[in-house]
Amino acid sequence: MSEPLLTVRDLHAWYGEGHALHGVDFDVMRGETVTLLGRNGVGKTTTLRAIMGLIRKRTGSVTFNGKDLIRLPLHRVAHQGIGFVPEERGIFATLTVDENLILPPVVAKGGMSVEEIFELFPNLKERRNSQGTKLSGGEQQMLAIARILRTGVEMLLLDEPTEGLAPVIVQRIGELLATLKKRGMTILLVEQNFRFAARIADRFYLMDHGRVVEGFPVGELAAHTEKLHEVLGV
Repeated sequence: MSEPLLTVRDLHAWYGEGHALHGVDFDVMRGETVTLLGRNGVGKTTTLRAIMGLIRKRTGSVTFNGKDLIRLPLHRVAHQGIGFVPEERGIFATLTVDENLILPPVVAKGGMSVEEIFELFPNLKERRNSQGTKLSGGEQQMLAIARILRTGVEMLLLDEPTEGLAPVIVQRIGELLATLKKRGMTILLVEQNFRFAARIADRFYLMDHGRVVEGFPVGELAAHTEKLHEVLGV
């Protein structure tokens, strides 16, 4: 396997005086789908935010494509080729689907055209003139992912993409992520829905108390059942 696209080493992060991450270590290889697992409050979302530079009080090393991101200002991190889809999705409510799609700046060559995006997300094409407030939760989630694909990023960071969605939409999100993986997209996923994650991930990292406590490939899931029950309560 090639060198990691993303390497995180001894990552610490703070919210004010609260020490949230306590030395997080993991790698994501190019083209992989990797899932961070753990109960609420163990630092999964904080890890994504710290990688992107949304949490400024942080130490350690975050290397993407051989470049250390830890000292870069926020706007430059976003231009290195990583796209972040937060749990709250960040859709502009008063803008149409078309306007939301073209708003993020292109950061690299190779991004999808709007028409290519509509081929991948046909339901968005049907709603292209609808405002963000008129979209269902599933449509908002698809739009949040779709607008990042136009920018040319190499890697997607997804925070709880299935949260609050109906099972049929969860299945559709899974199909879309599988399609993106086939196209070569690297994905780092935070997900509470373990069954969903198990269908699409290549590897898992288990987090507890602000650090990674274990990592294993999907083929070793059965051997880690006891640990998953202990940490996740599943």
